[in-house]
Amino acid sequence: MSGIPENRLVRVTAEGGVGVLSLADPEHRNTLSKQMSDDLAWAVDAALDDGARALVLTAEPPVFCAGGSLEGLLNRTVPLAEMYAGMERLAAAAVPTIAAVGGPAIGAGVNLPLACDVILASPAARFDPRFLDAGIHPGGGHLWRLAERVGAQGAAALVLCGDVLTGEEAADMGLAWRCVPEDRLESTALRLAGRAAERSAPLVRRAKQTLLAGRALSSPKEAAELELAAQEWSVGRPEFAESVRSIQRKLAERRDGSGTSHTPPRSP
Repeated sequence: MSGIPENRLVRVTAEGGVGVLSLADPEHRNTLSKQMSDDLAWAVDAALDDGARALVLTAEPPVFCAGGSLEGLLNRTVPLAEMYAGMERLAAAAVPTIAAVGGPAIGAGVNLPLACDVILASPAARFDPRFLDAGIHPGGGHLWRLAERVGAQGAAALVLCGDVLTGEEAADMGLAWRCVPEDRLESTALRLAGRAAERSAPLVRRAKQTLLAGRALSSPKEAAELELAAQEWSVGRPEFAESVRSIQRKLAERRDGSGTSHTPPRSP
């Protein structure tokens, strides 16, 4: 990847198998205009086509995303459904996705981190749905994704009652995985994404598929059956045997280094 074409509002870079997508329209507070949404969809595709095995979503400060373009909402020439292209492409990515939220996410701007598998926040983050203040109903699966993270009560408090969560509160409530200092936010996201990128790509993809499919299940038995099929697939791969042998070699080396023999004990 060679960065960002001049007219794009999302910058794309690559670091060790990780595609970094940065909302890059700070002059307009990274507002989720039609172009921003389309450029985010382009950025996801560009990173994946370039071989990214994990994605990190960031934004140029100080605002992560100020929500949908008010002018765009008034201009009804663009169907609402077309405004969610970027979020939908991010949510559909087969690789792990991590949002690094270092500033306010407002209205539809909250949809972007909600579309990711993992959300990291800094103390400067703010999660403020604010749809109803603009006289519009939430869209893009916002209520479902929000309730999945913070429960029905939390979604009601945020959307119906206008509550707002800071980065620390978001981590406490389960909206974010953790809150980290601003100067460590992106590096923490890259570390997590890099760890995912180091693992077997087919195995990570299958595990993510199972994780997502499990949301629709209603019993542990169904979940066990779903996971059994995936587990049987995994142990049938040649990579599984090599992974086990590699672990055995490392364990043996550690035992040898400590002066302990790794030769199995003889039967009495």
